Amino acid sequence: MSVNDFLQTHPLKPSNINVIASCIKACYACLEACTLCADACLAEEDVAHVRRCIRTCLDCAAICEVTGQVVARQTEPSQNMLRKQLEACVVACNTCAVECEKHAKMHEHCQLCAQSCRACEKACQELLAVA
Repeated sequence: MSVNDFLQTHPLKPSNINVIASCIKACYACLEACTLCADACLAEEDVAHVRRCIRTCLDCAAICEVTGQVVARQTEPSQNMLRKQLEACVVACNTCAVECEKHAKMHEHCQLCAQSCRACEKACQELLAVA
């Protein structure tokens, strides 16, 4: 079963199923990437050097989790709240990607996290364009 399967069976038959599903998947993938990156940063020798990265990853993970939940709920959404949540996720993912990109040459986990953040940022922007 996939997110698309659930959205296709939803009684309200949401439009833009593929865009919605892509956003939900990207949010949860970014949640995982940011959580894993923060944990990997904690295992680095110079934790003080990546302290901001850890904090940014954890904040981004939390925002991505909530965004995935809000986007998944299709029954009577507040369009204003949905837009603001998507906008917050775009900001969080951009901020985290920028921070992780600073460490990407030294830490591969930061490079992977930045890529996931950029993908989530794009997916949220695509949903914003049709929401």
